[in-house]
Amino acid sequence: MATWTCIQGCGACCHLDLSERPDIQEYLSAEEFERYLSLIGPDGWCIHFDHDERKCSIYAERPGFCRVTPETFKRLYGIDPDDLNEFAISCCREQIDAVYGNRSLEGLKFEQAIGLDLG
Repeated sequence: MATWTCIQGCGACCHLDLSERPDIQEYLSAEEFERYLSLIGPDGWCIHFDHDERKCSIYAERPGFCRVTPETFKRLYGIDPDDLNEFAISCCREQIDAVYGNRSLEGLKFEQAIGLDLG
């Protein structure tokens, strides 16, 4: 069984462009949505995403909606903690494909990291 994990050097979730997340306002409080909007740079990426290092420059202090935890996903999406693994894998696949394209290096690294046999 695949087990969700975040992969270093991906950052697909840091691409905050509203055109790719048209329903985000439905999941966030008004205050969180304002914070979300304040994080979007002119290129659609989070202003705290370090493109050279391909990582979050405020990782330890990142907003709650950026965290993949059972509590966050229960509150935002109504996902039961028992279903978080499968849901998080699906979300990452969708976002990686949207940002980097199908069969991208990031997608392949993700599939390997979660334990999917690609061979």
